[in-house]
Amino acid sequence: MLTTRNRVAPVASSSARKYALTVDQIDAVRTPASWVVVGLDNGGTCNNATVLDATGQFLVDNLVENPSLVTDGPESAVEQLAEAFTAILTLTSTPLTLVRAVGLDTPGPASTDGVISSKGSTNFSQVSWHGFDIRGALEARIGLPVIYNNDANAAALYAHHRHFGADAPGKSSVAAIVGTGLGGGVVVGGKVVSGAAGMAGELGHVQIPLHGVLEEDQPVPQCNCGFAGDVESIASLTGIAKNLLPYWLQRFPDHPLAQAPIRKAARMLRGYGEKEDPLALAIFGQQAKAIGKLFTIAANFTDPSAYFLGGGVVEAAPHFRQWFLNTVREHTQLRAEQQAASTFALVPDLDMAGARGAAVAALEAVRPAAR
Repeated sequence: MLTTRNRVAPVASSSARKYALTVDQIDAVRTPASWVVVGLDNGGTCNNATVLDATGQFLVDNLVENPSLVTDGPESAVEQLAEAFTAILTLTSTPLTLVRAVGLDTPGPASTDGVISSKGSTNFSQVSWHGFDIRGALEARIGLPVIYNNDANAAALYAHHRHFGADAPGKSSVAAIVGTGLGGGVVVGGKVVSGAAGMAGELGHVQIPLHGVLEEDQPVPQCNCGFAGDVESIASLTGIAKNLLPYWLQRFPDHPLAQAPIRKAARMLRGYGEKEDPLALAIFGQQAKAIGKLFTIAANFTDPSAYFLGGGVVEAAPHFRQWFLNTVREHTQLRAEQQAASTFALVPDLDMAGARGAAVAALEAVRPAAR
């Protein structure tokens, strides 16, 4: 798979700030042979776009981005999503008439219909975002049906379909996506379980038994959501900075990270983990054990066919991410029958997983009507 990164660069405009697609080098791009759906992944700094045709083939093999401008407010952000939509059609030589729907994902929390939480979120902190219907706004802007998922659910859906292929409709999976927080997704029968309010799959806020995870004198981790001892309070960048690193630096007072501001030190920790630093391995070991506890709960609740792990740890050096996945597996308590029927795997194509999962959701939504 090609790894070249396509970006969208600014173009001077006297009337408005606009962006045009620029390609670092020529990559594999296919034109559609049938109708298509578009996937748009909205992030804190960039949007990522892709095109999926009716046969299940993606028309781009790499990341295609433009600035998301979410900090400029809803109007600018929706316009940038529309720009990303137009740019990906141009790149793939796809006529607008062939597009049946658009899949959109954003960070949560948001309702199942794509209405941002009334309290906002990390990416949508401005008051103008609170309770904003981003799905509906994009649908009105581009004049096509828009199918919404949060970003973790989209990544989980893509991992599921990529892993199981044609067997995806008959399988189930659970995915934990480790980032600033801990997102997740539950897929049953090839479809994301969204829940009545769109809040299903918020795996980061599942409270877990802490025996075997924490040291005897270690304080119970606190989550920004108000819970104590949930998965996100341990297995997230925020959990490292707020809970784990301050404790372990007391154990390793001469460690180089003790000289850095705590948030910077938290971001640097993965590099030390890749070098098998004892402090880093202790922290990441606790994260892996916490996810193992989460997957144990999932095993008794949904009994999935696969357990997927995604996030920053997947972007780490191969030996480190394999160690982390193995540690998660070792601390997931499965019955013999479950061990024989399930698998553990990393979320593939992580930087593209959101857009691709959003496209898969759109394809599944419109496929019955297109037959």
